[in-house]
Amino acid sequence: PPPPPPARQPAARPPVAEPAGLQAPLTTLRGVGPQQAQRLARLGLSTVGDLLYFLPRRYDDFSNLKTINRLEYGEEVTIIATVVRTEVRQTRGGTGLFKAVLTDQSGYVEATWFNQPYLEERIRRGQQIVVSGKVDEYLGRLCFTSPEWEPLQREQLHTARLVPVYPLTAGINGRWLRQLVKRTVDFWAGRLPDHLPDSVRQEHDLLPLDVALRQVHYPDNREQLEASRRRLAFDEMFVFQLGLLRQRHVWRSAPGRLLTIDDETLQAFVLSLPFALTGAQQRALAAIVADLRSERPMNRLLQGDVGSGKTVVAAAAMALTMAAGAQSALMAPTEILAEQHYHTLQRLFAQWPGRPPVIRLLTGSVLGAEREEIYAGLADGSIDIVVGTHALIQEPVTFRDMALAVIDEQHRFGVVQRLALRQKGGNADGPYTPHMLVMTATPIPRSLQLTLWGHLDVSVIDEMPPGRQPVETRVIPPRARERAYAFLRAQVEGGRQAFIICPLVEESDKIEARSAVEEYERLQKVIFPDLRLGLLHGRMKPSEKEATMAAFAAGELDILVATSVVEVGIDVPNATVMMVEGAERFGLSQLHQFRGRVGRGEHPSYCLLVSDSPSPEAEERLAVVEATTDGFVLAQKDLEMRGPGEFLGTQQSGFPELKMASLTNMRLLEEVREAAFRFFESDPELSDPAHQLLARRVQEVWQGVGEVS
Repeated sequence: PPPPPPARQPAARPPVAEPAGLQAPLTTLRGVGPQQAQRLARLGLSTVGDLLYFLPRRYDDFSNLKTINRLEYGEEVTIIATVVRTEVRQTRGGTGLFKAVLTDQSGYVEATWFNQPYLEERIRRGQQIVVSGKVDEYLGRLCFTSPEWEPLQREQLHTARLVPVYPLTAGINGRWLRQLVKRTVDFWAGRLPDHLPDSVRQEHDLLPLDVALRQVHYPDNREQLEASRRRLAFDEMFVFQLGLLRQRHVWRSAPGRLLTIDDETLQAFVLSLPFALTGAQQRALAAIVADLRSERPMNRLLQGDVGSGKTVVAAAAMALTMAAGAQSALMAPTEILAEQHYHTLQRLFAQWPGRPPVIRLLTGSVLGAEREEIYAGLADGSIDIVVGTHALIQEPVTFRDMALAVIDEQHRFGVVQRLALRQKGGNADGPYTPHMLVMTATPIPRSLQLTLWGHLDVSVIDEMPPGRQPVETRVIPPRARERAYAFLRAQVEGGRQAFIICPLVEESDKIEARSAVEEYERLQKVIFPDLRLGLLHGRMKPSEKEATMAAFAAGELDILVATSVVEVGIDVPNATVMMVEGAERFGLSQLHQFRGRVGRGEHPSYCLLVSDSPSPEAEERLAVVEATTDGFVLAQKDLEMRGPGEFLGTQQSGFPELKMASLTNMRLLEEVREAAFRFFESDPELSDPAHQLLARRVQEVWQGVGEVS
């Protein structure tokens, strides 16, 4: 008789129904119910695509395979062995432990696992298993304590390889998550079309996408791991750069406002200043003038260290805009900074030879008839320059002809807010895109210039005006705080003033740090009862803050106890000491900003950093501030230590998140930037049929971001 037909093997169930695609919820995966899906959501995972690109935070190297007789204490190693004997017992403390004696013919070794009684059912006598972990020692004998293990099989997942270690959360363990990711990668990696054009991939020697995804999760070796990381980082940055270049292309294609600027007007403003511009200021101003004379709207970042003179360059641009018959707006993130700019502009225009510009201040504190008067002046053009906060982008604000928008500390504004100010541009002849000048006193490392600000033209003021006093910086241990107080007192008795910065506004049960309110009261009663102290923090009413600042600037206060609200916008030349409590809680660039509040007069100035943290990391960070006054060096170090989100002080809104690319890998950033430029020039609209997958990928990544200004 004919042989029976072979038994049909059940088809392997795919991890997820293919039509659902990468946007399918995780509950479509085998083994993921609603409860596990909620736990995975805490890790930022909600779709299959999220899981596919959920990259390990590190790898345990268990690829070192040895026989038992060659084991050495302290090494990370893998053995393949047979289970000789097992037992379960209770310790004196009531903890359950499971022991297994293992052999591989070269010798015997014992492995112990705590609080895992279920192992009695999984690890059986005579079974071959793979064990990976650190070799320990007990009573003079080598052993393993709670090692990774799994049955010997064709492909090891948890042992005998570079084992991925993923971020975890309560209710999710590493073994379960590795198995889930492995099933997902095995099913999906080969089904993903590679959106990177072959020409780009071959030119830069990049792995195919499917190989890169498999190897980044479960690498065969270190070389393959690095190659897969490079491919995915290049991928991420390439798509990011194309999005930025598209934004730049859209901006430069919009109708601008060509301003008629004559050199005599420019020269007249420069000569009216009470000081000479530095070479760096002159170069920045020349670039801005060229932009204003162009039909393309300016989109320029003006960056410079604290006290380098960015405001006077912006003032020159506003003067030229006014002379050309148009209006300017300067938007700052806080009322204190807006008021500082308002008074600075009034001083800078005091000797203006032509018609003095009409400058007004519009903040949340301006109410009633005064606010309505400003609205009317902006609408009919009688106000030339307006300085303000978010109040400038409220719906009632309309301009007759706003041709220049200046935004200070622009990373503190969201994309929608920056866009709202830009959209105020235009005149009776029709809408146009105003020239945009964004300023920052936080030096931007070159890596961020290539990425987050890659759509902007950049001018750097890297030269300090003559007369600025260098600030001597010292890190002070807590036990030396009394000496610091004595130094402050000596400075005050010499006619100077001082700042004391605290990390918190009010005392907190959760955070051990000095608060401004409690510290102000303690210092006034106990340390400096005979001196005049003031208090400044962000929760005070605007009128109270303004009164305190005015009193300090007028010399009516000796010491100002404040929070980080003084980071920018406060200029008191007589202040010579900046004492920062809990200095380890601030970023390096923020500490540099604090330091920039002193050294503005003719007297020697000092910055005292008091740290309450004994950690080596805190000591290392503060030592960097003590060693250099170069803001760009500090900014680069700050970026490396804290990442871009914390570096900026607030998470930059308006940009896709970078998961794979390192903003400290300058070689790769520059390679990708150059590749993106060349590619974009050949097909700026990504309309070539061969680039449709890439166009879709760019759209997906930048979806919802809107226009970056």
